[in-house]
Amino acid sequence: MGKVEEFLKKSSIIMKKSLAGLDYDKFEKKFISFDYNELMNSVPYNINEIIKIQREFKVGGTPLYELKNINKIIKKLSKPGYGAKILLKDEANNASGSFKARRASLSIYHAKKLGYEGVVAETSGNYGAAVASQAAQMNLKAIIVQEVFDSKWIGQPEILEKGRACEAYGAEVWQMTVGPELFYMTLLILNETGYFNASLYTPYGVRGIETLGFEIANEVREKYGKYPDYVLVTHAGGGNVTGTKRGLIEGGAKDTKVIGVSVDLRGLHMASDRDFNRKSFTTGHTGFGVPFMVKPDRTDVPRNAARPLRYIDEYFIVSQGEVFYTTILLAQIEGIERGPAGNTSLAAAIPFATQLPEDKIIVVQETEYTGAGKHPFAQLSFAKKMDVEILRGDPKDNVPGKIIVIPDDISQLRYEKIPLEEIKKSYLKNAIQNLDEITKDDLKFLKEEINELESDFVERFLFEKGVKIYG
Repeated sequence: MGKVEEFLKKSSIIMKKSLAGLDYDKFEKKFISFDYNELMNSVPYNINEIIKIQREFKVGGTPLYELKNINKIIKKLSKPGYGAKILLKDEANNASGSFKARRASLSIYHAKKLGYEGVVAETSGNYGAAVASQAAQMNLKAIIVQEVFDSKWIGQPEILEKGRACEAYGAEVWQMTVGPELFYMTLLILNETGYFNASLYTPYGVRGIETLGFEIANEVREKYGKYPDYVLVTHAGGGNVTGTKRGLIEGGAKDTKVIGVSVDLRGLHMASDRDFNRKSFTTGHTGFGVPFMVKPDRTDVPRNAARPLRYIDEYFIVSQGEVFYTTILLAQIEGIERGPAGNTSLAAAIPFATQLPEDKIIVVQETEYTGAGKHPFAQLSFAKKMDVEILRGDPKDNVPGKIIVIPDDISQLRYEKIPLEEIKKSYLKNAIQNLDEITKDDLKFLKEEINELESDFVERFLFEKGVKIYG
């Protein structure tokens, strides 16, 4: 056994130490299941305490806007009596410029409270800047580990910009090529520094997002006399969907439907050196969205606190060109320059609104800051350099990694609804791999995991696969 393999065998010990002794083993049950509710309840703060912590560090309380000009266009595109109202939660107003500040705030606060000298985060997204910003405010050191380059050392401009932001907040940034070394280097840094692991996927990170759903529920009810009918959430690793829905429920909006929205990057492999720089979105896309639904525990912690299939009601995808178009539209008719990745769910909300009665309310629950490599023009220029063709026309002609089609007109925006049934079956297939029997606790867990408590969906699947239930 080599030195690397020998070191990786210590990963569970290193992780436990870096997570303040959070022992995932105590949540485990026989075969498949674990006590998800107990994992989430291991966070020693309630929703009001989390809100208080976040406000102290410039997080939360973000504006909720009615997109009046976009809504006027939606009414014109809709048949009589249709055209739902779109509201936008402007999360770019958080410290560091995205909803990820909610995700980081509680983790960093807890690390500070427990006496850690610094924090480490493995991320190429907005989360790195969020961790760096929160650490700066709490006088902690921060190390951000990013996957930035292909094998030719060509950097993705959006990630380079996020690295710049991390450094602006005083973080130390480690940047590397696409590949498996990301986890190894993060583990090495955690072991050598003894810092706190501010992973995206701990219960602290996901509980921090609950305040977003909680705010949406209360603000919409106070202003419009009812809870929102739909909340559209940009979906990648599942934390956004999970935290937002849990917060909506906590705020009383139990019947509000949560729709996950991802950018369509089907056909591109996220770990491929060739494909790495042929995508213009580094998060909020199907390359993360689907894998994290069918196999949520593919993370840097033993059990992922983000469980999207528990909370997602529908799943839409949109093209890269449609998100770029929506980003420019938002700036030019609403006077808000945001995104582009944060506008993924808005790109779907516009055509979706035309199909709903006019008394319905849709909330698009995030925006993000833009600029430099995150700006649409920078992304499109880079795509051209990587031999991706940029066209104007019908977005149905979009081919991920080959062609980006920018719509000519708002009426060309559309979304594709992805059936959740096949995704749920894929999740179940992964969960029961190499098993021929499970317990009743496992059955209950699986039904909760894919939100099929009231149906026999899981039982029928298990019967077809020859898996027995006992106990």
